[in-house]
Amino acid sequence: MANSHDVDEPTREYPAVTEPGPATAEPAAPERPPGIGGLARVVIFIGVVFALIVALCLGLRALNVLPGFDNPFADKTTDRSQPVLLQSMRDLSRYVAADGTFQVIVDLQENKENVPDFLLNKRTLFVGAGTVEEYVDFGQLASSALTVDEENKSVQIKLPPPEQGQAALDMQRSYVVAEERGLLNRIGDAFSKDPNQQQRVYQLAQQRITEAARASGLDQRARENTEKMLTSLFERLGYTKVTVEFANP
Repeated sequence: MANSHDVDEPTREYPAVTEPGPATAEPAAPERPPGIGGLARVVIFIGVVFALIVALCLGLRALNVLPGFDNPFADKTTDRSQPVLLQSMRDLSRYVAADGTFQVIVDLQENKENVPDFLLNKRTLFVGAGTVEEYVDFGQLASSALTVDEENKSVQIKLPPPEQGQAALDMQRSYVVAEERGLLNRIGDAFSKDPNQQQRVYQLAQQRITEAARASGLDQRARENTEKMLTSLFERLGYTKVTVEFANP
């Protein structure tokens, strides 16, 4: 029979448990690191999937597997021009015997006296290229302008003097190099533009080219080319002597 001493003695395999007293506080549980919420994981997953899809599409486009994609923000030009209206039509009987191509630099400046240029100034530097034609108008020939001698196989032709047309600007080869505006001009341009400013530059370039053509020798070149053309024409018709005379301007 076991002794009461042995029974009252606590079990030796397990350590004695001491109950905390009223003044002893329980130890605080360790804090867990904040985890990622479910919504954040979904957003990250969608972002990764979208990036993979974009990378896959770009790779396939580089290999010409997929067709090209249009830029949704590309520039768009809309032509709302009206149909062309025919204003007039005329018959021409002129022979363009020569033409010349010219280029001029127009430096047009408009300012006010005794006012600084940085306040009031309009200056345009324009390079204009154009063509001038020299022609003979056969529609002005009189009935006595052509004299034919069948016996001697000779022809005498009296023509009006060559005429010079207006210079035609070539806008593909004409361009504005620089524009300068004063402070007050810029403020005024912000509220209203002057559409005639550029037109004045064009007209000045056209005028300068037309004047230069008169001193370029186009008139003499037109006379020589017209004479060669008529001589060749009548010689093919069997005439051996062709005389071309131009009236005085």
